[in-house]
Amino acid sequence: MTSTLIDPATLPGWSTDPAARAAARLDRSGFDPGSDPDAVVVAGSVDEVAAVLAHANATGTPVVVRGAGSGLSGGAVAGAGSIVLDLTGLDRIVEISPADEYAVAEAGVITADLDAAAAAHGLRYAPDPASLAISTIGGNIATNAGGLRCAKYGVTRDSVLGLDVVLADGRRIATGRRTVKGVAGYDLTGLFVGSEGTLGVVVGATLRLRPAPVATATLAAWFDGIGAAAAAAAAITAARLQPSVAELLDTACLTAIADAGGPAPRGGAFLLVQTDGFGADAEIDAVRAVVEPLAGSVDVAADPAGAEALLATRRAGLPALERLGRVLVEDVAVPRSRLADAVDAIAAISARSGIRIATMAHAGDGNLHPILVLEPGRELDEHVWACAGEVFTTALRLGGTLTGEHGVGLLKRRWLRDELGDDVVDLQQQLRAVFDPRGVLNPGKAI
Repeated sequence: MTSTLIDPATLPGWSTDPAARAAARLDRSGFDPGSDPDAVVVAGSVDEVAAVLAHANATGTPVVVRGAGSGLSGGAVAGAGSIVLDLTGLDRIVEISPADEYAVAEAGVITADLDAAAAAHGLRYAPDPASLAISTIGGNIATNAGGLRCAKYGVTRDSVLGLDVVLADGRRIATGRRTVKGVAGYDLTGLFVGSEGTLGVVVGATLRLRPAPVATATLAAWFDGIGAAAAAAAAITAARLQPSVAELLDTACLTAIADAGGPAPRGGAFLLVQTDGFGADAEIDAVRAVVEPLAGSVDVAADPAGAEALLATRRAGLPALERLGRVLVEDVAVPRSRLADAVDAIAAISARSGIRIATMAHAGDGNLHPILVLEPGRELDEHVWACAGEVFTTALRLGGTLTGEHGVGLLKRRWLRDELGDDVVDLQQQLRAVFDPRGVLNPGKAI
């Protein structure tokens, strides 16, 4: 425990400016807490993080940790009575070890910046969420973020070797190690990853890097509809192929991208597949053999620039939809063999509810993003929540989950017991209380 409490209001990064408080109120989820936080602290050091938490714990003041604010589940929204602890000032890449293929980075480092730094050594940071140009390492760890390459390389947890954490009372701990293997004690590193700022504040991480692939090959396939595209994605899995990227967009996404200045669609659904490694070309040929009989047309990128253009099309999906109105981005996952069933069910939910739902997916691991596109200014009313609830129920019925990578946050708590059951939720709440007995860390979120 910190022996002498420091008033956070004396820290250089402390602000009660109305504009700063308003900017820290929302994340990208569209959920509005209805009021601004009391203050924002942009931490300039781990000492300052510890000071804020020690004071908050002593006074019972809620703390909401924030990175880039790119979260999609309401996990970083903050209202009256709370302090926002902004970690974007902790932005140093401390070390890159080419020999042992790891990096040490502070929580505020931008994901793309870490990947670029690793690339200078012939390495890469494998997790690549669609928001990699703005999202932070700390935010990715908090939500166990995925990304386009997660079909082959896994989610954030699979790349985290160790963490530096400040606990709710201001104590600092280090978990994990710098080795790829290690089983000493309980896996606290894995526990903190995906905990959404409810167990402690991640201020730094030791992250696994991987060799940059010697080659990549990229294929784009167009289909009459998303059901056919999902069936093709499932057929790739059934053929025992493992692309590094397998991404799917439906008609609504493609139309929005075109309206925002992107390429005109050549069908009702789009499947992007990328393979990598020494056998990239042979594997993409095998993928093409599986996909082509089901597709309207198939193209293989001729060069890296063409491949990057196809990837840019996928990443443009959410920004293009956000231009149309308020969006509620869902994040269910189902077994890959049930992907086509899921997209058909989501289309039926959209038709019944009258709410437009655009679907994109990390098809390689069954993670779908059904995006409810609402009229500008429309609130998240009970009809909208009922529609979202049908999506969640469908995922669970198909053997899936409420969230594959965005986290529970505020938006999905009401459905969490449906998936986990009362005993598991109660146990997790007890565990949370061990780390944060006064309940100051991100109250009301996740569990």
